[in-house]
Amino acid sequence: MDWDQLELSPRIRAAIKKANIKSAGDILTYSIPDLQRLGNLSVADVRCLQKAVSTFLRKSSGVTALQMWSEKAKFPSQHQKLSLGCQVLDSFLRGGLPLVGITEVAGESSAGKTQIGLQLCLSVQYPVEYGGLASGAVYICTEDAFPSRRLQQLIKSQNKLRSDVPSEIIKNISFGDSIFIEHVADVDSLAECITKKVPILLLRGMVRLIVIDSIAALFRCEFAAKDAIAKAKHLQTFGAKLLKISNSFLAPILCINQVTDTLREMSSGQTHLGMHDKKVAPALGISWSNQLLMRIMVARTQYTAPPEYGGGILRTMEVLFAPHVLRSVCYYTVDLVGVKGFEQKIPS
Repeated sequence: MDWDQLELSPRIRAAIKKANIKSAGDILTYSIPDLQRLGNLSVADVRCLQKAVSTFLRKSSGVTALQMWSEKAKFPSQHQKLSLGCQVLDSFLRGGLPLVGITEVAGESSAGKTQIGLQLCLSVQYPVEYGGLASGAVYICTEDAFPSRRLQQLIKSQNKLRSDVPSEIIKNISFGDSIFIEHVADVDSLAECITKKVPILLLRGMVRLIVIDSIAALFRCEFAAKDAIAKAKHLQTFGAKLLKISNSFLAPILCINQVTDTLREMSSGQTHLGMHDKKVAPALGISWSNQLLMRIMVARTQYTAPPEYGGGILRTMEVLFAPHVLRSVCYYTVDLVGVKGFEQKIPS
């Protein structure tokens, strides 16, 4: 910090330099007695110093939400998104996955969570003008073996799924060579992977997307109900590490999560399961929820997609919370080509 930028008397300025205080922001974190002791200053001197620092910081660091929205070129990380590889789903999510922050996809088995993760691993490799980041992905498996066969199906079907991209561009992308797979069996191994292995790939520019499939598996296994406080602390620490990586490298983080059963009251006249009905909620509780930027729930329905969309099982994608997307629901299907959304009214 250049203390000469502040409107201070030479005596106070010299005292601050001698105290070796590094930044103007540090001044506001010290108490008045601390500043008196560090700089050998009077109370009046300290108040004068605090006022000068506050005035300087207000002039130099204030940015409004309107500025961030209207001056998009100055804030690229706030507006650029990673495409899901489907125009309908991208439109539903206001462009796709934010570059900074943790996005969670939660749902029951066979809802399509892993399919979304795989498709993003391919989408990230496209040039920026086609919704990608021109880089690779890290896919961390905590439960099952990596679905290599399914990945190969998706790679072969990119021309059909990404009809918006010239075939020559797709042909020149070696999709399989830029997906780095890691299997971890416990929380310590996951932490080591995130803090040591993944940063090397990020620093070399080899990856810009991290997928963890799934985040709940390890924490559920290693922490019993009586260890709730320890688990919460581990989740907070782990979430902070992920957020630091995302912020430092503008790398989206996708965490696939399991669900847990809850109960809800039935309306009058309904008797299924007595007076309650089963409902699911994302696992890991509020300690993990507080780490997330966006939470998406996916689920299978009892309906079949229209023939023009392959006639497969209809699935729902619901945004539970996000700073840039209202709570809303979209339909999608999963077939040999990939994950595809479509605009359709919810069946009655």
